[in-house]
Amino acid sequence: MGFFADRLQNSLPMSMHLDINEEIKIFEDGVVDLISHDELRKKLAQARKEGRPLRIKYGADPSAPDIHLGHTVPLRKLKKLQDLGHEIIFLIGDFTARIGDPSQQSETRKMLSEKEVTANASSYQKQVFKILDSKRTRVVHNSEWLDKISPSDFLKLTSKYTVARLLERDDFRKRFETKQPIALLELLYPLLQGYDSVVLKSDVELGGTDQKFNLLVGRELQRDYGQEPQIVVTLPIIEGTDGVQKMSKSLGNHIGVLDSSKEMFGKIMSIPDGLMLRYFAYLTPISSSEIAEMEKDLKKEKIHPRELKVRLAKEIVSLYHSPAEADQAHREFEKVFRDGGVPEELLQVSIARQKLKNGRIDILSLLQEAQLTSSKSEARRLIRQGGVRINQKKVENDKEEISLEQDVVIQCGKRKFAKVRALSS
Repeated sequence: MGFFADRLQNSLPMSMHLDINEEIKIFEDGVVDLISHDELRKKLAQARKEGRPLRIKYGADPSAPDIHLGHTVPLRKLKKLQDLGHEIIFLIGDFTARIGDPSQQSETRKMLSEKEVTANASSYQKQVFKILDSKRTRVVHNSEWLDKISPSDFLKLTSKYTVARLLERDDFRKRFETKQPIALLELLYPLLQGYDSVVLKSDVELGGTDQKFNLLVGRELQRDYGQEPQIVVTLPIIEGTDGVQKMSKSLGNHIGVLDSSKEMFGKIMSIPDGLMLRYFAYLTPISSSEIAEMEKDLKKEKIHPRELKVRLAKEIVSLYHSPAEADQAHREFEKVFRDGGVPEELLQVSIARQKLKNGRIDILSLLQEAQLTSSKSEARRLIRQGGVRINQKKVENDKEEISLEQDVVIQCGKRKFAKVRALSS
């Protein structure tokens, strides 16, 4: 089994010394689906008898270069299982990312180039190891076998599943019923993901609830290929800062793992109060018993929601930055949002003199030049919503011209600030 397996064997005693019921509780904690409990018990008992860890697979398609806190929910669960001594197989779907998982998509996805996938995978992997222990994680790429699969083996794979079964998947079924196009390539995606489980001989596969269909395909394919089917574990999809829709960069309600400490702190402080306990449960290492106490204290009004939200923000910022940066972000937040001040560190922006007219520039151009808005239409909308201030004075008129004879401090929305000056020549 080699050096990697030897390292895993050295970490097994924690799991081996646990009562098997206690270990199952750790597997069950916070999950939506566990298919099935009886099979998990048998697998754990057999693994203990053989003196080996369970092979726990988690696949991620690097379809984007960065991840947000919603992506960390399964990763945090994997870390708990890794701490028990089980083998975490982190599968980079560099082959399947070129197709794109059609999960919850209403239209055919654009295929990514190999160059895009490689760049995204490198960035994604660095962020994942902010949570998982890189020295105890086995990283594989499914291009290692999918690029080499023979035509006959590929045809054998496609014969294992019917189109009717694939159309049972909600997103496929809805698109079929509404006559939206479904590429044949997309129908193959669940089969390719399931085949990964066959190649890796995974004991357990973990993913979000949106992956349940694909994970179950893996179970069936393993059975067809004469393997013991994997246990399926799904975790909830976390809502974004709006508290309604799932966290998504495209929806603008995400908190990025690579966000600055101040940006991360501010975004967490903006979430609805009703989302706090859910964030504590799935995004922090706080125990379920302590979260239950928090819930009681909130109901009895022993603690103010804002006080608890500050603790949540500090916990999360500390995980991805440091406790010192969390404290600094808290002080900055209080200064800006409670006391009406400006941050100590401001984005410095210089504007060329030739873009000014008699030392002045219109407010829409100013916001765009300072990169505080992506367009003049966005700038106009923010002004009309009362979200723009110059030197702490609200801008009322979207046709106003601003003098840059002296430096100005711009606040755009709640968290964007910049200090703007005109270049001397």
